[in-house]
Amino acid sequence: MSSKVRQIKRILQLLEINTPGIEASAVISLQGLPIVSAMPAGVNDDVVAAMTAAVLSVGEKALHELQKGELVKILIEGEKGYVIMTTAGQNAILTVLAKHSSNLGLIFLTMKQTAQKIASLLAD
Repeated sequence: MSSKVRQIKRILQLLEINTPGIEASAVISLQGLPIVSAMPAGVNDDVVAAMTAAVLSVGEKALHELQKGELVKILIEGEKGYVIMTTAGQNAILTVLAKHSSNLGLIFLTMKQTAQKIASLLAD
């Protein structure tokens, strides 16, 4: 495992430990491949990565067509919780699974900070 992958894995662990409501997280390439994943057992990392990249691509295209600027985040709400995605620099996506009872403001803030750390690591 490369040094960057280990560092990203540690960043995700800290995100999950320090942010109430976050159940799982992953960093995914824009091509839809998992870089680092901390998804629950039974969740296929490759499928999550491919779906994340596809949703992000559609979101970006919709924003462009509707002239709403650059994508900041995507929030998908289900009856059992949230899937939240945000870009992490030019080459990656940070995705988290969160409980329905979560404080979304806190999660958005910590995701932004985490995405910046990941972007810096991947830019080197």
